[in-house]
Amino acid sequence: MHRLLALLLVLLLASCSMWPFNSKKSSEPDTKGATKTAAAQKAQESQPRPGDIRVVDGVEYIYAKNKRYMDSPWEPEYIWYRKDQYSPGLLEGLTSTPAASTKEQKEMEQRIAKLEEDLKKKGIAQQTAYPPQVMYLPQGIGSPAPLSMVTFNYPSPRMKRRVIVLPLEDQSNYKGEHLADLATQRLISKLESTGTVICVDPTTVGLTGSLADPKNMKPLNRLYSVQAVVSGTLSDVYTSTAKVETKDATETSFALSRISLAIYNTDTGILLRQLIGRNPVFLSRQKGEMGPERAKVRAIDVAIELIAEDALRAILSLDWQARIASVDDQKIYLTAGRLSGLERGDLLDVYTEGASIIDSATKAPLGTTRGQLKGQIEVVELFGVDAASAAIKSGGGFAPTDFVYLKKQP
Repeated sequence: MHRLLALLLVLLLASCSMWPFNSKKSSEPDTKGATKTAAAQKAQESQPRPGDIRVVDGVEYIYAKNKRYMDSPWEPEYIWYRKDQYSPGLLEGLTSTPAASTKEQKEMEQRIAKLEEDLKKKGIAQQTAYPPQVMYLPQGIGSPAPLSMVTFNYPSPRMKRRVIVLPLEDQSNYKGEHLADLATQRLISKLESTGTVICVDPTTVGLTGSLADPKNMKPLNRLYSVQAVVSGTLSDVYTSTAKVETKDATETSFALSRISLAIYNTDTGILLRQLIGRNPVFLSRQKGEMGPERAKVRAIDVAIELIAEDALRAILSLDWQARIASVDDQKIYLTAGRLSGLERGDLLDVYTEGASIIDSATKAPLGTTRGQLKGQIEVVELFGVDAASAAIKSGGGFAPTDFVYLKKQP
């Protein structure tokens, strides 16, 4: 019994002797853990953010979106560019930066604004659109870049051309989704957003038969002042979805589309330009919910974007004209007005209808010449959706079959 009590006493003293050490150990600060936390915070703070600028060997570099990011899942999202070789807005706007908070977005906008200011000081031109308008796209879809600057001089630069865009024919495997209707509206929005084209609703034209028929081209030109007809097809629409082994492992969708357009000159009734647009698959990349559907829409937008400038060039190469709608004593009423680009005080030359010229070798129509110059009129009032009245400046004998052309300013 005494031995048992002695053993219990020894164990009790031993346990008590460990308490101070235990308390001391627990009260000591974890310097190693704190060092690791501080190092992690420092590493996080040293990570570059979009828009950061660094100088290496006297050369400035900017941390910006990688142009090849969507080309492959192994490409980094942001890389360092030489500042003098970087153009703001290469692929995506600031608002499309993924998971960007409002504060981070404002900071990035300030950095990009500073970069643009530096470019101005150095005389480097920024990327500009002609005209400076951007097509609206629903939130979440993303918008393609605006049209680049048109670098050639076309007739009547201030006047909008009237164009009929026929519904695109759906040759895809997704006819039930009405993608061709969507593509038609996207194309119309793209052309009209430039501020140089008026897309006329084909149902408002009182002609029977196909408007792409050369027989209907001349009436479109002479009666309705339509300069071009655009027809086309949507085809080769494909989608693919896969999980990319990244941090979030989100499903990523891609899509392909093909849009072909035929642009007809209504004055001659012949094909003016044929265009085909296929989107690069990496530019359709979409993540998350509804990824395949959003990828298809993005693929259509990019395909339109690739051919939009060439289509616009072809349309604007056609000369602008309008027609006298009626004559009331000394007042001349015109089939064009504010929407077409006319302004009060504009001078218009009035011509009779000219002759259609045919190439004797190829038998192809070359166009219609201006007839006899009857005189000159001045726009005095703009009314209606797109109509105007004019006063006679010189000449006379004007009739509703006469055509008017904007007088070129000296």
